[in-house]
Amino acid sequence: MAAKRRLAVIMFTDTVGYSASSQTDESGTLRRLREQEELVRPLVKEYQGREIKSTGDGFLVEFDSALKAAQCAVEIQRRMHERNSQQSVTPIQLRIGIHLGDVEEHGDDIFGDAVNIAARVEPMADPGGVCVSGPVFDQVHHKIPNALEKLPPANLKNLRFPVDIYRVALPWLVPEPASPGSGPTRLAVLPFVNFSPDPNDGYFADGLTEELITLLSQLHEIRVIARTSVFQYKSTPKSVAQIGAELGVGTVLEGSVRKAGNQVRITVQLIDVGSQEHTWADTYDRRLDDVFAIQTEVAKRVAEVLKIKMGKAEERRIQERPAVHPDSYLAYLKGRSLLAAGWSEEGFQGAKAQFELAIEIDPSNARAHSGLADAVTYLAWGRYNSMPWNWYRTSRAQVQRALQLDPDLAEAHNSLATILWDDWDWAGAERELKAAISANPSSAESHHTYGSFLMDLGRHEDALHEFVLAEESDPNSILILGEYVGYLIALRRLGEAQIKLDKLRQLTGESRHYLMGLGYIHFASSEFPQAVEATDRLYAISPEPALFQRVFIYAVARESEKARKAIEEREHLPKEIPLSELAMLRGVMGDLDECFRLLEKAWEQHTIGLQLLRSEPALERVRNDPRFGQLLKKMNLA
Repeated sequence: MAAKRRLAVIMFTDTVGYSASSQTDESGTLRRLREQEELVRPLVKEYQGREIKSTGDGFLVEFDSALKAAQCAVEIQRRMHERNSQQSVTPIQLRIGIHLGDVEEHGDDIFGDAVNIAARVEPMADPGGVCVSGPVFDQVHHKIPNALEKLPPANLKNLRFPVDIYRVALPWLVPEPASPGSGPTRLAVLPFVNFSPDPNDGYFADGLTEELITLLSQLHEIRVIARTSVFQYKSTPKSVAQIGAELGVGTVLEGSVRKAGNQVRITVQLIDVGSQEHTWADTYDRRLDDVFAIQTEVAKRVAEVLKIKMGKAEERRIQERPAVHPDSYLAYLKGRSLLAAGWSEEGFQGAKAQFELAIEIDPSNARAHSGLADAVTYLAWGRYNSMPWNWYRTSRAQVQRALQLDPDLAEAHNSLATILWDDWDWAGAERELKAAISANPSSAESHHTYGSFLMDLGRHEDALHEFVLAEESDPNSILILGEYVGYLIALRRLGEAQIKLDKLRQLTGESRHYLMGLGYIHFASSEFPQAVEATDRLYAISPEPALFQRVFIYAVARESEKARKAIEEREHLPKEIPLSELAMLRGVMGDLDECFRLLEKAWEQHTIGLQLLRSEPALERVRNDPRFGQLLKKMNLA
C-alpha cells in the first residue's frame, strides 16, 4: 500500500532532565510523568491534535492547524507553570517545538523531514518554553497574543538547509539577559518605598517612580514596564525573581525616597532577576531642586550598566530636561497621582486644580500644561463637564502650549492625537501618535491609543500589532486586556480571545471586564444560553453593558421581543445612554432608519465610536447600507 503524503503541523514535547531524574528518584519521576500525561493529553484533544506516539518523557502530536498547535503549546506551558507555582511540588519542565511541513503516513505513524525538523526545533526552546519554525511563524504571527522573538541563526543537526527559529514569549518566563542585537532589554521600575516623615508625601515616591519609568522609556534599546502593571507590586511580599517572571523582565530597578522639607534622600539599586544580585546601587542626598539631575544621573547609570547605547537625540532628551520650579513640580506630581488613582469626578477635579497650581507657580512647566489637557479631557469624557466644546478648546490650547515648551514631550503628542482624532483629523492624529511612540517607545498608553485609533480606520492587522506592543509594556493592564479581548472577538479570532480572557480572569476574577468578555465570546460562538447566563452575572455588577449585550444576543437569536425589552430597560436606567451605543442597538434590531438618525446626531456631537460598527458581524446590515458610506465620508474616512 502506497504511503500517504500530506502537509501537517508537528509538535514535539520533551521533559527537561528526565534521564538524570529517573536515575536518582525513579518512583517520583514516574509519578510526575503520569501527572504530565494527565495534563497534556486532554489539551491535545481540546485543540484537535492527534497523538501519534508517546516517547516516554514526551509526545509527538500532529495538528492540521498551526494556530491550534501554537495555542495548545502555550496552554500546556501555562498549565504547567501554574502547577509548578504551587508550594511543595517538584517542578516539571517541558520544552516544546513546532514545525509545519510534508509528512508520510505509514499506518498510525508519520515520517519525513517535517518530523525531523520539529524534533530539532524542540531543544532550542527554554525549559518551560515553546519554539516554532519559520513556516509556523508565517501562519501564527499576530494571530496569537504572544510575541514571537527570532533566535540567532543556528545549525540544526543533520539538516542541510537553515531553518528560522522563533521563541514564543511567555509572560511567566524570565528572559535571558539580552545579547547585542537580540532585541531591547526589558526592565521594570518597582514603586519606590516612601520613608518620608510625613506619610502624605507618598505621592512624591510614586511620582518619582513614574518619572523614572517615563525617562528610561525614552531609550530605544530598553522596554520599560508601564506604571499600571508595576504599581500592582507596591508593598508586595513577592520576591524579585517572582516579579521578574510575572512581568517578563530580566532586570528590576527599585529604591526608596525620604523627603523632609527641601531635602531628599533617594536610594536606588539595579537587580539582575536571574541571579538576584545587585549590579549597581547608589544613594543621592540632595536638595529638591536637584531632583531632575538625580533622575538624569540614574537613567544614564542604568543605561551604562545594561550596556545600552544611546543615540544623540536620546542623550539630548535625557540631559536637557527643562527645569521647573520645585513647588510646580510637586503640584504636577500630585496631579498625576490623582489622575492615576481611578476614574472619578473628584479625582479629575483635584488633578485639574493641581495642574493649574503648577502652571500658576511656573508657566514654563510643559508637563503641567499637558496634564491639565488630560484632566479637562477626562472630565468631558466622563460627562462631568456640561459644555463639551469648552473642554475641547481648553485641552487643545494647553497641549499646544506644552509642545511649544517641550517639542519632545511624548505625553503631549499623545494628548494632541486624541484631540485630533476626536476632530476626525486622521492624518494629524496618526502623525502625533507616531511622534509620541518615537519619543517614548515603551509607552503602553501610546501603543494602546494607536491600536484603538487603527481599529476606527479598519486597519485590523496594524491595530492588533499595537495591542501586542501595548500589552508587552503593560502586561497587567485591565483596560488594555479588556479592549483587546473585545476586538479579537469582534474579528472572530476566538481562540486568541479566549487566551486573553483567561489572563483577564487571573488578574481580576469575576470582574466587569471579564464577564463582558465572557458574554461576548459565548455570543460570538452562538452559545446564546451561556451568553445570557454571563450577562446575568454581569448585570449584578454593571447593568448598562449587560443590557447592551442582551440586545445583541436576543436579536441574533431572533428573540425580538426579549431584545426590545432589554432596550427599554437600558433606556430607563438613570445613566444616560450614549447615542452611538443606542444606534448600534437599533441597528442590530434591523431598525436602520432610527439607527442612522441616531448616528447623525452622534456625528454632530463628535461622539461616534466606530470599532464595533466596522468589525462586528452582527452589524453587517448597517455597514451595507449606503448611508454608512456617506457617514464615513462626513468623518473624512471615505
